[in-house]
Amino acid sequence: MKFVNPLPFVRDIEHSKAFYVSVLKLEVLEDHGDFVRFANGFALHCGKSLFQTVFGKEPAETVPYGRQNLVLYFEDDDIDEAFDRISPHVELIHPIESQSWGQRVFRFYDPDRHIVEVGAPQ
Repeated sequence: MKFVNPLPFVRDIEHSKAFYVSVLKLEVLEDHGDFVRFANGFALHCGKSLFQTVFGKEPAETVPYGRQNLVLYFEDDDIDEAFDRISPHVELIHPIESQSWGQRVFRFYDPDRHIVEVGAPQ
């Protein structure tokens, strides 16, 4: 078995796609309307559509999808440049910090309040 990628639910696929393209500089590989896959393997799915597909009914909840229980992890070779580029456009959780394992990372929320972590490669 091979793990392919997570599919975070997003409320507004166009808004989220624009965020990941303009702020994180990801390249769209496939765009099928309610599903977007980026060149690095990361993907997004329209929450309402995916909920309908998985559960066969409309979602009842309107709470944010991001619930501080999942981290979307990315790496950037130039963590300082990535922070300077991204931080003005996001709600930061914290600036660049050195973690106990020695890696430098910063964290922020995406438009659906998923936690996004950007770290320097180890």
